[in-house]
Amino acid sequence: MAAAKKAVLGPLVGAVDQGTSSTRFLVFNSKTAELLSHHQVELKQKFPKEGWVEQDPKEILQSVYECIERTCEKLTQLNIDISAIKAIGVSNQRETTVVWDKYTGEPLYNAVVWLDLRTQGTVETLSKRIPGNNNFVKSKTGLPLSTYFSAVKLHWILENVRKVKKAVEEERALFGTVDSWLIWSLTGGPNGGVHCTDVTNASRTMLFNIHSLEWDIELCEFFEVPMTILPNIRSSSEIYGLMKISHSLKAGALEGVPLSGCLGDQSAALVGQMCFQDGQAKNTYGTGCFLLCNTGQKCVFSDHGLLTTVAYKLGRDKPVCYALEGSVAIAGAVVRWLRDNLGILKSSEEVEKLANEVGTSYGCYFVPAFSGLYAPYWEPSARGIICGLTQFTNKHHIAFAALEAVCFQTREILDAMNKDCGIPLSHLQVDGGMTNNKILMQLQADILCIPVVKPSMPETTALGAAMAAGAAEGVGVWSLDPEDLSTVTMERFEPQINEEESEIRYATWKKAVQKSMGWTTGQPSTNAGDPNIFCSVPLGFFIVTSMVMLIGARYISGVP
Repeated sequence: MAAAKKAVLGPLVGAVDQGTSSTRFLVFNSKTAELLSHHQVELKQKFPKEGWVEQDPKEILQSVYECIERTCEKLTQLNIDISAIKAIGVSNQRETTVVWDKYTGEPLYNAVVWLDLRTQGTVETLSKRIPGNNNFVKSKTGLPLSTYFSAVKLHWILENVRKVKKAVEEERALFGTVDSWLIWSLTGGPNGGVHCTDVTNASRTMLFNIHSLEWDIELCEFFEVPMTILPNIRSSSEIYGLMKISHSLKAGALEGVPLSGCLGDQSAALVGQMCFQDGQAKNTYGTGCFLLCNTGQKCVFSDHGLLTTVAYKLGRDKPVCYALEGSVAIAGAVVRWLRDNLGILKSSEEVEKLANEVGTSYGCYFVPAFSGLYAPYWEPSARGIICGLTQFTNKHHIAFAALEAVCFQTREILDAMNKDCGIPLSHLQVDGGMTNNKILMQLQADILCIPVVKPSMPETTALGAAMAAGAAEGVGVWSLDPEDLSTVTMERFEPQINEEESEIRYATWKKAVQKSMGWTTGQPSTNAGDPNIFCSVPLGFFIVTSMVMLIGARYISGVP
């Protein structure tokens, strides 16, 4: 029997979407932006000490190979010719820091994830060396000195990991954020792999001058980072190299396909939401929550705790565009915490069902400051709290409070954005995995008092990477001209409570935020996890625990 003829849908574009919690590979039709197939693999996070968050770079890379292979299998089952894939883009978790050996391709240390807090001591030491009247770090990078960004993570690794120090001395070490690690590996690794990053990812390292678009000598000297280990800086849309993955038999047809798009995940979502005009904004709900507003070719600095960052540069000869960004560390991660740490959920999706059964937090407020507070506070001393508990409170109320926390945090960064921009947003464009939760989306509209608008295809991060790859010079299968961009179907959530009630709930949340601050007086950088160090755990925890143990012991022993 003759084999079925494979369907040809016109040029296709693939996108690697490498996030903190999972990796995906998605394939789009470049003419319609239709998502044809995808595969997802959840990733492990390691917490070797309190405040430390790591991932295995080899596991990240393997997850990419697996997703590519499984997606190609699914396309074949759909009778779609995978040789129609003409380009591949990469979108990635930003700031996460990887150092590897350029001769063997082996990571020299685990990836230090953007959420990691081990560098708090480093930040405190470095901040004392910045003149009060000349914050050259912020003026050059648009970023506050924080544990969040790559430079302090890399500084810590270079100081504390002997294996890395030795590799740097022997000129074997390469540094990169996750995009650099993936592009280098996918284009050959030790056998000619391309060591590069794009301007959006470079702008999150705190080593990159966002005005000159180059690695900055003064910043590298300040953080004691040798410039020889840094990747080459490229635009977000150009051919970096060709895929070399012949060891993966099922995906062999992708051998030689150009890798031609690269954007940090939040910039990719901005492109995927088609926010190409000044003042257009989007909010992505992933592990964290990130609100970006396009400020065009103007570099706008915030007076209200937001970051200034590179939005995109869609071609070598194209202008760079900037954005204001509000960053929230914990969004989807709070649901994962309820599942993995408290065990009150069997799956992340169950949070919607639990919250829906009560429809209120019943006065319970949750501030998930697991990694301190990011925008607009930038308060590393904060820690997570759940307050307003009564004997009536149960897991349903806590689940509802967790979803409300995501919405309240978004309200805080939206308020800051409105103050900086001067023109309040009339609606909020949203995307990301959590937007499938209808309770969350309705809560968000209620708390913001403006409509929330969600695309019917929420994978806008991957779509943005695919658009950049397909539009690259030498590929040219995806037009970014406004008249050629596909119309996207939207779902709209209107506020359903009065503004007064919303303001009361928000004011109570702000009160809870104040209670979360000041738990730590200084985060130890190398002794975290030492049983002799208690400063990073709330004192109240020890008092309450001691009282409970004492009362329990007296009860068991029969002492009145």
